Amino acid sequence: MTNDEKIPFWRDDRFLKILVQVVIVFIVVTIFVIAGNNLARNFRRRGLDFSLAFLLDANRPASFKIGDSLIPYSPTDPYFRALLVGLLNSLRVMVSGIILAAILGITVGIGRLSDNWLVRKIAAVYVETFRNTPLLLQLFFWYFAIFLRLPKIDNPLVVWDSIFLTNRGMQIPFPSGNLQTWLSLGFLVLSAILAVIIWRKQTQAIVSQGSSGRAFQVGSIGIAIAAIFTLIFGLDWQQPQFDRATNSIEGGLSLSSEFAALTFGLTVYTAAFIAEVVRAGIQSVGKGQWEAARALGLKPSLIMRLVIFPQALRVMIPPLTSEFLNLAKNSSLAIAVLYSDIYAISYTISNQTGNAVEMLLVVMATYLILNLMIASLMNWFNRSVQIKER
Repeated sequence: MTNDEKIPFWRDDRFLKILVQVVIVFIVVTIFVIAGNNLARNFRRRGLDFSLAFLLDANRPASFKIGDSLIPYSPTDPYFRALLVGLLNSLRVMVSGIILAAILGITVGIGRLSDNWLVRKIAAVYVETFRNTPLLLQLFFWYFAIFLRLPKIDNPLVVWDSIFLTNRGMQIPFPSGNLQTWLSLGFLVLSAILAVIIWRKQTQAIVSQGSSGRAFQVGSIGIAIAAIFTLIFGLDWQQPQFDRATNSIEGGLSLSSEFAALTFGLTVYTAAFIAEVVRAGIQSVGKGQWEAARALGLKPSLIMRLVIFPQALRVMIPPLTSEFLNLAKNSSLAIAVLYSDIYAISYTISNQTGNAVEMLLVVMATYLILNLMIASLMNWFNRSVQIKER
């Protein structure tokens, strides 16, 4: 075959690749069209209309109570208001669970590599126990065997004279919403930003210049001390107080037994997986990095914080993203412990209205959007810690 002779299109590799993609897209679209037509046919057969207008209809109140609500809500509100309460409750569990699971998982993961035999074994037992038992079983245990077995409200269990535990939930200290608290929170946010900047500068000084970064270390200690003092004395903490006249606990932040059991269960369960991710990430860093850091005279804590952990992050973040996404999706098990999240509320709405398909699609879209947001944030963080190639 000469160079001037064209290749037949049925033998052109580029054409065949495009043809395969077109065929696959056509098959997928055909499946969705068939499924949509089947759904529409079934709706017409039963005399139903696919619509979400009932969510905003003020003439159709929700007519059911919600135990946990971050915003004002009453049974006379429309279904959309109830659904919004469920969404905020789900976000409350997801955000709290991700933060607490990350802190606990990193701590246990580092403990798995500790030189102390007891710490290492305790961390190993924790990981193997909670990672190898079903999450639903753990949620049942925390709710029915722990939180509902706490003392009644007329005889609360008091921890550190500031935390009240009863079978109705937990009452913990919480800052009031005055100007002093907001100014203190602003300073804490600024301190966190400065701590990240100093941590990066100190890491660069150690890696590129071979110095110990003593000046940066002193600066980070100063910021930490200032942040601790602000956290303790700057925030206007409201302490819970037991009122015997009304037989109730006033002040502070009230956490229901359902929320506490769900958050605690998700945290403990997910942290076991995060601990293994952290352990694997730390062990992926070459031994030469440890030896080079020791040659600079760095203490073990500084070696971990400034040399090993930043490099391990590049390996840890992708699997950490999966664990955070799993926690967000596992929060839908809230219905097992009677917590009113978006899935539990949408289930109640579908039973009342008969719009099961619409509510199912709403819940699926909600979890999809939330998980895409978490994945996008973690992907941005992943790009920020990767080595920049020239």
